Amino acid sequence: MAVSNIRYGEGVTKEIGMDLQNLGARRVCLMTDKNLSQLPPVNAVLNSLAKHGINFQMYDNVRVEPTDQSFLDAIAFAKKGEFDAYVAVGGGSVIDTCKAANLYASNPESDFLDFINAPIGKGQPVTAPLKPLIAVPTTAGTGSETTGVAIFDFKELKVKTGIASRAIKPTLGIIDPLHTLSMPERIVANSGFDVLCHALESYTALPYNMRSPCPSNPINRPAYQGSNPISDVWALHALRIVAKYLKRAIRNPEDREARANMHLASAFAGIGFGNAGVHLCHGMSYPISGLVKTYKPKDYNVDHSLVPHGLSVVLTSPAVFTFTAQIYPERHLEAAEILGADIRTTRIKDAGFILADTLRKFLFDLNVDDGLAAIGYSKADIPALVKGTLPQERVTKLSPRPQTEEDLSSLFEASMKLY
Repeated sequence: MAVSNIRYGEGVTKEIGMDLQNLGARRVCLMTDKNLSQLPPVNAVLNSLAKHGINFQMYDNVRVEPTDQSFLDAIAFAKKGEFDAYVAVGGGSVIDTCKAANLYASNPESDFLDFINAPIGKGQPVTAPLKPLIAVPTTAGTGSETTGVAIFDFKELKVKTGIASRAIKPTLGIIDPLHTLSMPERIVANSGFDVLCHALESYTALPYNMRSPCPSNPINRPAYQGSNPISDVWALHALRIVAKYLKRAIRNPEDREARANMHLASAFAGIGFGNAGVHLCHGMSYPISGLVKTYKPKDYNVDHSLVPHGLSVVLTSPAVFTFTAQIYPERHLEAAEILGADIRTTRIKDAGFILADTLRKFLFDLNVDDGLAAIGYSKADIPALVKGTLPQERVTKLSPRPQTEEDLSSLFEASMKLY
């Protein structure tokens, strides 16, 4: 079980300058994106660095939903700067980009594909020590401050992939709920859907003791191991917080209690899925994001089409959990109950339908786009979406129920319309 150190509380960002002093950092790389560089979270970090005399260079060119090229740009900056510590201030895109920059700057001889997940890259184990990385999340979503995963869009192949290794986990995650107050409504919603699916998928993933074969050496043990007794605790707790606070956090930006709790839920779910892994919602989400045509979401200030990660994940969730509930229906039913379903008279074999209906109602109440058709996809796109899901074995193999290409086609078709 691998977990980052976490520090939580309103205003804890002001301590980051002292943390870097304590690490003996002399040249710090501060990574963020253009939008955030003007907002209070980055200002809070800059003030702390200035106050404690920390020498740093800022890279604010991170792309929201990163690509191989945007990773390579950040890596080039990191290699040139010869930094001895990193600070990432932002959502999952920023933290993931910073993890990759730290990894490749610490392994200057390595080829880009060396650490990328197989079958797209070589998936080699990381053996060289990395520099300390402090992550300051500004969204309540990816839980990237707790995980050893960095995801990006491989443009040439039109597929999302990434790097998964405990070695790239941040040294410290600073969870300051004040930072979530600057999040617009749709960003709160889509980030929250990522937390929801992290919790649901890691709780329903194939159990850790049913995976085989056993790695020949512990260094080859995957970051994502299947559901297990420890990750279950984090996943269920995160799910309860989502059920209680997500709608409140979306509907009222001034609801500090709700936003602070969602910020914690994001880290809790991150600890759960960072060890257990996710499965089909995430595996299918990567081509949904990667093959985007013209969709531009509300509240995202970007110059390119994009399907926000949390949205691409949640749109398939009713279909996916209907499909997976044949295996471990008790877990699916328990999740439905936590999310508000009345299960007193329910038959266990209906667990999938109950959870799917509960999710649909949840999404409808939050004005979520009506399925894949509403974000620009049609039946004609299904073969390409399936093709983009097939290389995601790192996660699809964690589904409790194995799936064929025909199964994936049916799941995409069932996700075209939700309501």
